[in-house]
Amino acid sequence: MDQDKLKKILSDTGCHKEEVESIIKAYGCGEIKEALHKTRKDRCRLMDELHENGRKIDRIDFLIRIMEKEIKQTENVKGAL
Repeated sequence: MDQDKLKKILSDTGCHKEEVESIIKAYGCGEIKEALHKTRKDRCRLMDELHENGRKIDRIDFLIRIMEKEIKQTENVKGAL
């Protein structure tokens, strides 16, 4: 694979600059297993971020449901008067 293409792909994924350089260096030196290991490590980081963001979305959804329920209850009370 062309190193410029590799750099672009890694950069597009949000890989940190130092890690991009480390992977490119390993790849360029023919240490493809090391480059693969580092790339998999960065994938794990991205998956951790994905899961954390999923938990944050779940919390926001919970708050939205509570607020919607409170609005409905308030409207029901006002409608009964």
